[in-house]
Amino acid sequence: MTPPLSILLQRWRDDPGGTYRTWFLWEERLKNFRSIRRGLAEVVQEIESGTFGNLYQGSSLRTVVGSIAEQRQMFKGADHAFLWKPKLRIPDIYENHENQLAFGRFLDTCACCSTDEAVLAAIRQLDSRKIKGLGPAAANLLYFLHPTFVPPFNTAIVNGYNALTGAKVKLGKWPEYLAMREGILRFNAEHRDFFSNDFGAIGGFLFDVGSGRYPAPPRDGDEAARVAWETDLQKVREDGAAAAKQLRRSEEEERSHTEIQGWLRDLGHALGFDVWIAANDTNRALPGGRLGDGCLEALPTVIATGPGSDAIRLIDVIWLHRATAQVVAAFEVEHTTSIYSGIVRLLDLALGAPEQAVKGLFLVAPDDREEEVREQLLRPAFRHIAHLQMRFLPYGELTRNREAIARFGEGLKAVHAVSKALS
Repeated sequence: MTPPLSILLQRWRDDPGGTYRTWFLWEERLKNFRSIRRGLAEVVQEIESGTFGNLYQGSSLRTVVGSIAEQRQMFKGADHAFLWKPKLRIPDIYENHENQLAFGRFLDTCACCSTDEAVLAAIRQLDSRKIKGLGPAAANLLYFLHPTFVPPFNTAIVNGYNALTGAKVKLGKWPEYLAMREGILRFNAEHRDFFSNDFGAIGGFLFDVGSGRYPAPPRDGDEAARVAWETDLQKVREDGAAAAKQLRRSEEEERSHTEIQGWLRDLGHALGFDVWIAANDTNRALPGGRLGDGCLEALPTVIATGPGSDAIRLIDVIWLHRATAQVVAAFEVEHTTSIYSGIVRLLDLALGAPEQAVKGLFLVAPDDREEEVREQLLRPAFRHIAHLQMRFLPYGELTRNREAIARFGEGLKAVHAVSKALS
């Protein structure tokens, strides 16, 4: 007889509405790691230079935590722990300068760690300061620095862990989190066939159990409890029809994203440029072949070996001069995904290889996202990049003008004409 836990784990992996398929396998999840890491580096730099200030609102920390909170349902509400609670004066990293410095050193140390022992030592060092209101919610920041060392953390994950193991982990204390981490390591090792070295997978499973999507299997061998559990699990399976519909809608959005990339690919070729397609998108299907057909298989060496290369290779579309291999334009298509992450990837290109002197940095998105794009560029983290002259290219303008640009356009002049300045 198949153990109840194995039944649950297999159904979780197959569930179109569970976190494994909607979040862990979501390609944008991996794209966001680089931008979040860069955002945390900005937080550290501002704290060290004394420019961070004493407010969460408008800070670089709010920018990066907001980006984490956009990571679909897994991290919804992740920013709550960092919101300033005036009645409680927590978390005490805004008004207390020494605590703020300690928090900055903690993030910097963890970013530079190469072993889990070093990360744990940094956590214990931070905990020893007993900073009021700064607890294990910070593990969500560390997860994006070290996904193989640090499991994500929220109320649903704790509830799921307690339901599965019978533990009584409490929120808000680092020792409780570290004890749970040890149990998660064992659980992950015991069921490695269902999980990953990336603790996002097991974190997603615990989240789904703790949020009530799946009932936890009985632990005491009670046959009646087993039957009741299997009945509940069957209900979850039946409810999956709605989740499957939602997943299809998400896949349709991804197809729309791919279609826009295809338009930009074809337009680049028509204007006489070499074209690079994001490394993780080249095999996406389009009518007549793959998105990457006819495109570069490798970036120029100066970019591929330069700073930020891991993020640059994930930029949706890049146009390059055929004779010189210089980057002419770069496009980030943000159909429904985070504007912040797209901006950061474009900045990695523009600032990481200044000798490229990129003439066109474009955020391509539905017409009704223009205000959202502008709001993102007003964030403090981007206040020094006005000189890069980033532009907004609405879907509507691209739809109406792409064929004419392909036939009669030259260089970037026509693309600039149908896009909007954001500076």
